[in-house]
Amino acid sequence: MSITVNGIDELKELAGSDLGTSDWIEVTQERIDTFADATGDHQWIHVDPERAKDGPFGATIAHGYLTLSLFIPLFTGLLDVQGVTTKVNYGLDKVRFPAPVKAGARIRLTGRLAEVQEVPGGVQIAVDGSIEIEGGAKPAAVLRSLSRFYA
Repeated sequence: MSITVNGIDELKELAGSDLGTSDWIEVTQERIDTFADATGDHQWIHVDPERAKDGPFGATIAHGYLTLSLFIPLFTGLLDVQGVTTKVNYGLDKVRFPAPVKAGARIRLTGRLAEVQEVPGGVQIAVDGSIEIEGGAKPAAVLRSLSRFYA
């Protein structure tokens, strides 16, 4: 269940708030293969299920950057910012990949709106996120995402 805010002032009021947990997304082999095609990263641990059975993870795994890229659809399930003209990904801080995401696993995001800072024409937010793996002991990714919203 996402939180909806209308405009920058309402977004500012959420600073320091937990945003909750997103719905699950399945990371299929097809998604992994598509990402490999888009990036040119066809390492066997991602795209060769037969060889990967005997590899270090026992199955193919998602690229770390694929897991990271799924932050956006997961995040939109947490926070819907309306009443702004432009939404921009500004960057990332302190990204780590503590555990691999095996093909077929489901992931979700838990987030906290850590900071809201004024920038010319809008605000920059920092979201502390943890991308969990269903049934996993460690998260797939831990990060701080920076976004800007303009009035």
